[in-house]
Amino acid sequence: MSNFLGISRQATNKHLKLLIQAGKIAKEGVTRGTVYSITSSDKQSAPTVKRRRSYDLLNLEEDRVFQDFNQSVNFGKLLGRKAFKITNYVFTEMVNNAIDHSVSPKCLIEVEVDQYNLICKVRDFGIGIFYSIFKKFALSDEYDAIGELIKGKATTMKEKHTGEGIFFSSKTADVISFRSHNTKLIFDNLIHDTIVEETKHLKGTEVIFRIKRRSKRELADIFFQYAPEEYDYKFNKTKVVVKLFKEDYISRSEAKRMVSRLDQFREIILDFKGVRSIGQGFADEVFRVFQNRHPRIIIQTENLLPSISAVINHVVDNRRKSRLTIG
Repeated sequence: MSNFLGISRQATNKHLKLLIQAGKIAKEGVTRGTVYSITSSDKQSAPTVKRRRSYDLLNLEEDRVFQDFNQSVNFGKLLGRKAFKITNYVFTEMVNNAIDHSVSPKCLIEVEVDQYNLICKVRDFGIGIFYSIFKKFALSDEYDAIGELIKGKATTMKEKHTGEGIFFSSKTADVISFRSHNTKLIFDNLIHDTIVEETKHLKGTEVIFRIKRRSKRELADIFFQYAPEEYDYKFNKTKVVVKLFKEDYISRSEAKRMVSRLDQFREIILDFKGVRSIGQGFADEVFRVFQNRHPRIIIQTENLLPSISAVINHVVDNRRKSRLTIG
């Protein structure tokens, strides 16, 4: 078909996918046994399942909400085994966050399943996820709260939560976004990137996650990756994406906020993609002061400009270089 149309195979598949989602083409079978056919005019409605329900959060139980949607949508039939497990995990984590943290009287949940993906939205009308963390940890603004959220283990209720649910949800979904007030945080595992956007003001929190119906991502593998056997199956690895906020990091105060609570982990990966410069004070606080205080912690860096590598090498204690990987 691609030869006949004069376009690439990838472009052909993209157009077919759009036609299938629009209900204009029907797909039967998989791989080489796939057969495509044009749907009749009376059957051209999009083959999409949609459900939307509102719940009072008082005394709500997230597993019962999942069962409610499962009975209505039939996740077991529409999703592959791996996608079902991921959906169950992320769905219940996000609903539980609304129950325990949102300070909202109700939440709105929407589920949509098309030919390729499941998309779920959990929306509350409370204080907002970033503001909640900002207030609990007495941070300077909600952008610092985003930094805490990305690290993992950030929770405003230690007696009920480990703070790992959002972190693992961000690794298991194809794409998951957290929108609150004027900010949207997106974890896109399809392009391996994390993005922060300014948005129109939204009261409360809106979480949207998407997963392929036949996802090959294994939930157990992701848990094992970040909580391996050699660490007694405890969550000990995180990735701090420095690039999210701005191009320049200068002061020690910025560094202290960034490394806050990172002493809980045994391995830290700092991604400097998009960062144009760092100050000597910032570098010294992270790569000498923090590292000397926690010599057992391994710090790795990614996407460094040569000028930033030079600043880091200038402040690093030679005795600690074995614990730092610059890349």
